[in-house]
Amino acid sequence: MSHVFPRHNLAPPVKAVRGEGCYLYDESGKQYFDGSGGAAVSCLGHGDPEIIQAIQDQASTLAYAHTGFFTSDPAENLADLLVREAPGELDRVYFVSGGSEAVEAALKLARQYFLEIGQPQRRHVIARRQSYHGNTLGALATGGNAWRRAQFEPILMDVSHIAPCYEYVDRAVGESAYDYGQRVAQELEDEILRLGTDSVIAFVAEPVVGATMGAVPAVDGYFKRIREICDRYGVLLILDEVMCGMGRIGHLFACDVDGVTPDILCIAKGLGAGYQPIGAMLCTKQIYDAVSQGSGFFQHGHTYLGHPVACATSLAVVTAMLRRGLIPKVRDQGAKLSAALSDRFGQHPHIGDIRGKGLFRGLEFVADRDTKKPFDPTLNIAGRFKKAAFEAGLICYPMRGTRDGNLGDHVLLAPPFIISDEQIGEVVDKLAEACEKVFT
Repeated sequence: MSHVFPRHNLAPPVKAVRGEGCYLYDESGKQYFDGSGGAAVSCLGHGDPEIIQAIQDQASTLAYAHTGFFTSDPAENLADLLVREAPGELDRVYFVSGGSEAVEAALKLARQYFLEIGQPQRRHVIARRQSYHGNTLGALATGGNAWRRAQFEPILMDVSHIAPCYEYVDRAVGESAYDYGQRVAQELEDEILRLGTDSVIAFVAEPVVGATMGAVPAVDGYFKRIREICDRYGVLLILDEVMCGMGRIGHLFACDVDGVTPDILCIAKGLGAGYQPIGAMLCTKQIYDAVSQGSGFFQHGHTYLGHPVACATSLAVVTAMLRRGLIPKVRDQGAKLSAALSDRFGQHPHIGDIRGKGLFRGLEFVADRDTKKPFDPTLNIAGRFKKAAFEAGLICYPMRGTRDGNLGDHVLLAPPFIISDEQIGEVVDKLAEACEKVFT
């Protein structure tokens, strides 16, 4: 009997014993294509010898040194690389152990920034419905997924939530995509005015919404309008690229697609490619200087900040992405995956939308394509699809509650950047096999 506390108490997980390339293997020897990279994590695939060597080399030299006393070459070199590649005025990097920690750090830094510059009255955070920003209490409160929040609601901080940019469902008949984006972006200004123009700390958003909506990008012009509104009222823009960043949509930083630079940026997942747990928060020089020239320290911290082995691993991962030309490959293979999904499922009676960017793709399941009506949640479409795909040898990321935390189902795909043309066909075939089991 296992003493491990699993994610799902009544469904013990299969034991993984080996990973190689785009595949994982269980203890019986069964092979699974890792079509979601776990949770959009394993961007380089499994068993990469160069990354493994970097881990071994660093562990044999310096495994751990507390950042209350020391910095390290891996942390310094990784920060230099990220800042060199980052857009705009992002200038400082705060290394943590994952995405939730990165968002927590961002929220705390945003609040402290306004204390440092003499605006202590700013206390409100605005985010979007159906967003997901992590599972720690601050990140969970910021996220707008009703199902994840429900049982913890009494202990969450108060966060305002406006509409997501969800064109498939919310764009009105006869409304252009651009006009739709401007309309939903206007909700941010309206909410700032409601709360008080000098009372809002930050607006938090994912450039491409991942887990809770299934690879939903914003329409063109949406984030530029969001940036304008934040600038008008002195509100910090925090972009959460934990899932969609680090090359996943064909750009090292996802915000480059929209031509918008945040004040604070959160990354993780692909930053370590699954070889080590690591995340990071990047901020502008203006924010860093306010703290440095004010109180002189950020009142926050974790034991494993800037862990040398994690940073050395991430440095090897990001260097490999850039040196091997994997980010342009993401755009190329993403276009092929999108075309293959459209060819196979574009007319499927129960797949209403095929969306995403790069190797970050989502399929939304519907009971009726014409009306876009979602399935009855009691049918557990997402759960059944996950089981059927797993039996077919495909790891993917189905979720329920796409529309509002209760209604709607989708599946998210985030395969390794090294996926081949042949493997794109394999993924599509296995998705079709799962669809056959679930919808017939």
